[in-house]
Amino acid sequence: MSIRTLIAAATFAGCTLMSASPGAFAADAAMAGQTITPAFAEAIANVPGKTMTALVVDYAPGARTPAHRHGQAFVVGYVLSGAIRSRVNNGEEHVYHAGEHWTEKPGDHHTVSANASATEPAKLLAIFVSDSKDKNLVVMDAK
Repeated sequence: MSIRTLIAAATFAGCTLMSASPGAFAADAAMAGQTITPAFAEAIANVPGKTMTALVVDYAPGARTPAHRHGQAFVVGYVLSGAIRSRVNNGEEHVYHAGEHWTEKPGDHHTVSANASATEPAKLLAIFVSDSKDKNLVVMDAK
């Protein structure tokens, strides 16, 4: 199974990495307006049992991701272009511009993740540091 298939499955549905295919999520209206492209997934050599995974998320104007969690992963969100509106847990909503970042601790609730512009696209690099055996990098809230 390709790394693209593995990461897309975890990202879109919070499913087990080895049991889903990206085509299964194409009709998910909640994810409309986003393209997720795997950047890399590497075991961390000096931290046995940990893996660093990165995804590039392209947001169309006005697109958003539903509220979600990242299990026990530590996450860094880095804005590559445009502006991203974000809120973690009950903190303040903040708009991050290209070159800015935020972090999420294991178990945090990412309640807002959206393109801050209704007219311009935005791009985000999401980096996860997780247990290598953790196959649920993104778990969407129940609807």
